[in-house]
Amino acid sequence: MVWQERIVIDLDILVGKPVICGTRLAVEFTVDLLSQGWSEADVVGNYPGLTGEDIRACLGYAGAMLKAERV
Repeated sequence: MVWQERIVIDLDILVGKPVICGTRLAVEFTVDLLSQGWSEADVVGNYPGLTGEDIRACLGYAGAMLKAERV
């Protein structure tokens, strides 16, 4: 699984924030839930349209963006 298959950026959805394909759930929101201590099971349980692969795609996207960041 590569994150590019599950994460989309569309200016018509959440003003172009990266979201999980087919949803209006931002990568930022999903990663924030995980940072607050939510487990993958918690996220999927509260947002049944998501899968574990969607969550891992969010983390993959976040990792790729951090790797590409230059200071």
